[in-house]
Amino acid sequence: MPSYTPPLRDMQFVMHELFKVTDDFKAMPRHADIDRETIDAVLEEAGKFATEVVLPLNVSGDAEGCHLDPATHVVTTPKGFKEAYAKFVAGGWPALSADPAYGGQGLPLVVNQCLNEMLTATNQAWTMYPGLTHGAYAALHAYGTDAQKEAYLRKMTSGEWTGTMCLTEPHCGTDLGLMRSKAEAQADGTYRITGTKIFISAGEHDMAGNIIHLVLARLTDSPPGIKGVSLFIVPKYNVNADGSLGSRNGIHCSRLENKMGIHANATCQIELEGAVGTLVGQPNKGMNAMFVMMNGARLGVGNQSLGLTEIAYQNALAYAKDRIQMRSLSGTKAKDKPADPIIVHPDVRKMLLTARAYAEGGRALAIFCSVLLEKEHFHPDEKVRKDSGEMLSLLTPVMKAFLTDNGWIAASGCMQVFGGHGYIKETGIEQYVRDARINMIYEGTNTVQSLDLLGRKILGNNGATLKKFGRLIGALVEEEGVNEKMAEFINPIAYLGDKMTKLTTEIGFKGFQNADEVGAAAVDYLRVAGHLVFGYFWARMAQVALREIAAGNTDPFYLAKLQTARFYFAKLFPETASLMMTARAGSRVLMDTEAALA
Repeated sequence: MPSYTPPLRDMQFVMHELFKVTDDFKAMPRHADIDRETIDAVLEEAGKFATEVVLPLNVSGDAEGCHLDPATHVVTTPKGFKEAYAKFVAGGWPALSADPAYGGQGLPLVVNQCLNEMLTATNQAWTMYPGLTHGAYAALHAYGTDAQKEAYLRKMTSGEWTGTMCLTEPHCGTDLGLMRSKAEAQADGTYRITGTKIFISAGEHDMAGNIIHLVLARLTDSPPGIKGVSLFIVPKYNVNADGSLGSRNGIHCSRLENKMGIHANATCQIELEGAVGTLVGQPNKGMNAMFVMMNGARLGVGNQSLGLTEIAYQNALAYAKDRIQMRSLSGTKAKDKPADPIIVHPDVRKMLLTARAYAEGGRALAIFCSVLLEKEHFHPDEKVRKDSGEMLSLLTPVMKAFLTDNGWIAASGCMQVFGGHGYIKETGIEQYVRDARINMIYEGTNTVQSLDLLGRKILGNNGATLKKFGRLIGALVEEEGVNEKMAEFINPIAYLGDKMTKLTTEIGFKGFQNADEVGAAAVDYLRVAGHLVFGYFWARMAQVALREIAAGNTDPFYLAKLQTARFYFAKLFPETASLMMTARAGSRVLMDTEAALA
């Protein structure tokens, strides 16, 4: 079975040395008393829970999968999942960053972010059950009535009830304006909802007493398209006025999807047959509330791939140190063995360092985004709230798409390190490849994220938010521009920032003439943007490491950070040059291809 060591030291480095998150918290009355010791102690216990309780169920859960009884519509999760979830609830983990008004502990979101990274690393399929609840909770917290909040949030906060989001239908995925599910108003103020939803993660299971589905559907008099979509709470069991569970609602699982990966998560086809629902927010404004959940889910999916990148790296590194194969090209390294460990070979090191660089760069971005989300909601200064929200909006598609692309690259490379042993189930590495693949697809495919970034977040406001991120880079360049030791990190991001501005202007101009030009460039453009963001964080991480080394700190952690930064800028960052060339190649070579695609 694969092993895992919680990356607490690197989490602490990013939180406390790179971003100094407690300084930000001091400006927010909600978190003014939160200190480093509290955060570190909670995360140490979180790491123990992930490794001791959740990790042992990953391989067995993948092999066993979930089972549906077609007669009763009951879904049984793999052995041990229900018991692990009971321990999760008993430990108070679902309530970690939830609102104290509804029984939450009120800890900063960054703590929950790091908890979820460790949980997804050790068992992505299991973590999706409580993970989706956070998104449903956030949507209801933002848009629910006081009565709805009182009826549902306490039980969701405690983990007694879980949540889902029911969007996709057999004929429509991303284009939710095509959905057909109907909601008919009743005299008592409720609605009867009928329709079919597919690909609903954790849509039915035996781990919690109730499942709170957030369902998109159309009112009978709704206008066509996305402007006619409303959001409804549809519980598995109706909830009585006193909070107790009532009758079984008209919603059930009719099928479990047979998937490539995440076998232990119940991905359901859901049938609604006159199910009782209550409206969330305003009629025909369902997407406003659902986007709260979807944007949180997009950050969460990026985090899933971050976790898989980390655990794949750890196990590939251990294997590379142990597996002997051939001799080093530069001469024998292990003279007491018949062959050298494969870690001596340059390309093996490249695959390992790629995974490490993407894990540590992704962790910096994930923690940065979690602090932005905290500021957006809780900072007392309105301008800080607004600026943080704008920056988070820009970075959300990067977090989702760049981290999941990188997770797939890293997991595949780590499987390659194992050679033939990686392709068989016994080592466990192939599961990470299978599990990582879905992250590029759900919660809006990475192409959708790319269109969102380039079309809405950048061209939509003439690059104003991108310029704000550029000012962060500019400040670092100004601070370190004359420092020769920082030149190998500063010069590349300064150069790319300038090239990115020119590329954006060029694509924007072409897009005004032909919108397909934006679609043709978007995926490559997002990856360039991802490297610009990672490059900035890696330069800052190198800055901290260099300062510690110069001050006489002999902790090898800082030398390792510096070496990984050098690898990133030398071997991974340069792909931006080819990506900018392909982004400029235009739409004609894609769209003028009727004969090729006949």
